[in-house]
Amino acid sequence: MRLFAAVLPPAEAVEELARAVDRLRGLPGADGLRWTGHDGWHFTLAFMGEVEDGLLPELTERLERAARRTEPFALRIHGGGHFGGRALWAGAAGEIGELRLLAERSGAAARRAGVPMEEHRRYQAHLTLARSRGGRRDGPGGRTDVSGRTDVSGRTDVDLALYAEALDSFEGTPWEVAELVLVRSRLPVNGVPGEQPRYEAVARCPLGRARPRASG
Repeated sequence: MRLFAAVLPPAEAVEELARAVDRLRGLPGADGLRWTGHDGWHFTLAFMGEVEDGLLPELTERLERAARRTEPFALRIHGGGHFGGRALWAGAAGEIGELRLLAERSGAAARRAGVPMEEHRRYQAHLTLARSRGGRRDGPGGRTDVSGRTDVSGRTDVDLALYAEALDSFEGTPWEVAELVLVRSRLPVNGVPGEQPRYEAVARCPLGRARPRASG
């Protein structure tokens, strides 16, 4: 199964960001991007890719330990940026040091559980809002490509810098991050234009002394 650990923003934060994104979708070239669904908005802590079912129990246990070692912290959605011409994202502000620590602990937990992980690199909090039509997965970078355009690589010629600048003043309402969520993603298989990945919470790991979320 395809898994990642993440922090999920609450409904109120999603609604605030959704209003800002609605305005972005009125900018020139917006139809040339693949916009992510609100239900899938998240801050990835550790991307694991395909994980064998047999590793899930130990992975979950180790992520629970990582969560218990991290106290709840404040976070808010703030500003935005882009990874070259590949992806547009919203950023984060607040106790970023705690978010980065949780990401490091999540990655370490996955490695210790036997999950092959990509080479470690400095964590950059981002919530992906749109991707190019080229279909390439986004990764860390920044506003290094001012034009946001590419060509032969199949990526978008939409100027993502324009969208990132429109997000500069966005400031979401803070919330307390109280859990780490292990998420399963199911990629589209039907080839239907506009079809979005489906996400399912596999495990919810309360942070520090945070109380487990009540079900139902």
